Amino acid sequence: MNVLGSHTQAPLAPPQANAEILQTISFLEKFGDELEGTIDLMTPNPVIRMALHLVRGHLEGKVVTPTSLIAASHVPYASGNRRLKEMMDAGLVEQRPRTKTGKTFSLHPSQALLDQWMQLSDRLRRLAETQFGRGQSAAGQDYYFGGSYMTAQSIPPLQVLPQPLTVQGGIRVLVHGDPTFMVMDTLKRQFEQVIGAQIHQRAFSIDRLRDEAIRNAERPASRYDIVALDLPWVGEFAERGVLMPLDEAMDVARLDPADFHTAGWKAAHWGGRPYGVPAQTTPELLFYRKDLFAEAGLEPPATTDALLQAARTFYEPNRGRYGIAWNAARGTALGHTVLMTMADFGQPVLDLPKIAGGFDTDRLAEGGYRATIDTERGLRAAEYMMELLNYSPPDILSMSWYERVRPYAAGNVAIAYGYTLLAPYFELDQSSPACGQTGYLPHPAGPDAAPLAPVGGYVMGIPANLPPDRVQAAVEALLVFTSPQAQKLYIQNGSRTNPRYSVAADPDVSRASPIFEAVDQMSWRDELQFWPRPPVPEICDIIQICGEEFHDMLRGTATPKQALRRAQDRADRLIKPRRYS
Repeated sequence: MNVLGSHTQAPLAPPQANAEILQTISFLEKFGDELEGTIDLMTPNPVIRMALHLVRGHLEGKVVTPTSLIAASHVPYASGNRRLKEMMDAGLVEQRPRTKTGKTFSLHPSQALLDQWMQLSDRLRRLAETQFGRGQSAAGQDYYFGGSYMTAQSIPPLQVLPQPLTVQGGIRVLVHGDPTFMVMDTLKRQFEQVIGAQIHQRAFSIDRLRDEAIRNAERPASRYDIVALDLPWVGEFAERGVLMPLDEAMDVARLDPADFHTAGWKAAHWGGRPYGVPAQTTPELLFYRKDLFAEAGLEPPATTDALLQAARTFYEPNRGRYGIAWNAARGTALGHTVLMTMADFGQPVLDLPKIAGGFDTDRLAEGGYRATIDTERGLRAAEYMMELLNYSPPDILSMSWYERVRPYAAGNVAIAYGYTLLAPYFELDQSSPACGQTGYLPHPAGPDAAPLAPVGGYVMGIPANLPPDRVQAAVEALLVFTSPQAQKLYIQNGSRTNPRYSVAADPDVSRASPIFEAVDQMSWRDELQFWPRPPVPEICDIIQICGEEFHDMLRGTATPKQALRRAQDRADRLIKPRRYS
């Protein structure tokens, strides 16, 4: 994948795709070598040898041909060829044409073979722990608490498509330059192996991504087969004809919509139709240092007042430590904070109808909404941000997405608002004081409001101007990139976002980070909400307006009431001509 134009730096973990299976394969290969080299009468097991080679090639994205597979059998060619035919007859090996004539083909493990190796990897790990590791009691405890059950629930590795995608120039993808999409770039070879075509990816910062997607929609034919978009852009992209409705391009049931976190799936809709597939569901949470809270005798903050008290407690600028970090940079970054903070106080930025558990966004496509910024709850949110300023680092007014998490990872702040996709900055860095010491909470609530975790992230859609002869290939690639198998693979390689319930339930994923269980619980408690940033066509401009007017407030050149009034007036002028003319 060709990554161009990214203005962000995404921490990438070293490739660890299906690490336990690869470890099992390496062990069995070396153990076989030892047995065959030690006992003269021991002969190679060609089926085992070929299965090991085939699964390794699949996981590492390497092409396996009949010749190379037979060579891996360690037996004469004729014997290896017979064993290969037996494996194919048993449904363990599948072949896929490499050329249009079909005269040459590559070999791949079937789903049955992959499932068997998943189970073997887990059993060998437990057996080794019992015999050589932690002992019987520990292994038994792991088994009792779900070892065998979780194996049944484990998501298998990606399987290659039965037929390679035949699309000129390969699959072209436009994405955001964040850790999850950069993991896709790291796994380029494996995904190309799965779809049977080259993948070319361009990655931009958030504002440049939106500009490029809109420019692409104005071209006679799209330069991209798949486009990633931030959740709040869905309404704008739908109304401007940037994306085609998914139900025009595919059978939506193939996505298994019920498997997606409800808020993430609903946020991909406009006018009752889906325009994208959730590729990342990454709520903004409160990160806090569990060890520091324990030392100070503080409970995790559930309210804004408790959060201010904690930030005050940890504010020690003379020692180089500050209470809290958050998005306060002028423009887009602060604008998102304003909308989410208003939501923390129970105030949506639009006059959305109140329903159980939040506010209704189902009829936004019908119009008739207005901005609700200059309100009593809006004033509480503004005053809260002014108080946060007192316990923040000195460069807070230039902090945005990554800048707010870096000082938290370095141990310079005790609390930070941040998206889950940024957790690799400290979860994967053993030198970070926050590594293994971070707790995850929804946003603390203001008076008369409920805790919530504003849903962020990206969906992937198909450009409306994509030539018809490329649509089917784009659909098949989209299904692969957003599948449970792909999502698990991203996580195993460092991503901390996940849009699917099935992935959160996977035992390998649960072991990767406590963040997935925390988010899953928030989803079941209905705390994951996307109404704080309703996806109306004007939302990007509203975010920009709030990011400018409230920045003046934080700099001290405007009072909270003045900032609210100015933002309200500008939003009214923005919306009224479009919706009330």
